[in-house]
Amino acid sequence: MAAPPVVELGFVQEAESLRLLSPHFPSKAGGRPAWLGEVGVPGPESLQCGLCQKPLAFLLQVYAPCPGSFHRTVFLFCCRSPQCHRVGETGCFKVFRNQLPRKNDTYSYDPPPEVLPSEGSGSPSFRLKCGLGLCRVCGCLGPKQCSKCHKVSYCSKEHQLLDWKAQHKKLCSEQLDLSNAALPDHNFLFPEYEIVTEPEELESDSENDDDEEQPGLDKAADGIMSGEASLSDNLTSDDKDLEAMARHESTDDVVFNLFKKRIAAEPDQVLRYCRGGEPLWMSAQNVPAANDIPDCQCGAKRVFEFQVMPQLLNHLKVDSLGESIDWGILAVFTCINNCNAEKDYLVEFLWKQDVVDSAL
Repeated sequence: MAAPPVVELGFVQEAESLRLLSPHFPSKAGGRPAWLGEVGVPGPESLQCGLCQKPLAFLLQVYAPCPGSFHRTVFLFCCRSPQCHRVGETGCFKVFRNQLPRKNDTYSYDPPPEVLPSEGSGSPSFRLKCGLGLCRVCGCLGPKQCSKCHKVSYCSKEHQLLDWKAQHKKLCSEQLDLSNAALPDHNFLFPEYEIVTEPEELESDSENDDDEEQPGLDKAADGIMSGEASLSDNLTSDDKDLEAMARHESTDDVVFNLFKKRIAAEPDQVLRYCRGGEPLWMSAQNVPAANDIPDCQCGAKRVFEFQVMPQLLNHLKVDSLGESIDWGILAVFTCINNCNAEKDYLVEFLWKQDVVDSAL
């Protein structure tokens, strides 16, 4: 039997901010996006929440080169409004893929030098090399400028107002040097971390046979239901309803227990990367069928690439007494052919599995 594909586990750690800038091709969570290519960067219209139309916040990016793409990064954005993160709703997320050949107009052909701790931190640039301005609040494309000083860019009036109240009113009116001003906290960005990866180590083939079968889900569900199928013949309709509920709950318990067993050795993982593999679902509910994953705009199928785990929420400081940003699994699917994204940021697909009662 063929060995299962290797899963790379992602963990967050604090890092020198210089390491998280574009020339170092980072995988990172929070902060501002470290754009890869400078052509086709998504504009404000592409980075609006599909529900409330407010600007999306950068959630994470994964640097994932593959055959045919020397540089390749997948970007994930989400809405900061908890009200948009309803059960079953994915309009508050957007995924983009971009890639570059080794020889390009933006980066050196040779690898970037290693960043040493003694080198200190790096400040984000709010202007791409091509001259386009980036929003001072979120780091996304900023076609708007301060009408008074014309020195800072914004993606929207909303972010211009945030920065005006937080700092720019004082800097602009007193004509202070913006380059030396520390960036204020606009209460918009997620905390910034580097994502580091390591291969998942499975204890043994015999101990993980059930884990390898988990993505299909059918075998676990069938095993539960077939053992009790004969009992239903003599039940009333009410009893059958109760029996169906019990079977459903039992199936969820099996899947969630497999999920917990698989992550037990590395409970702090925030990312599971396995392009062409299978997601590790935490529930038997809301698992996509093959026809639920739309084809790429080039006509090719999409395949699973990585999933964001609920553990990342612990690092994002999004808990509140009322509604909060929440998810169970965020599974990202990308073009199987890795179609040309050198002059554009192509939209990819995300499937959200929400937390269910058995996972609480």
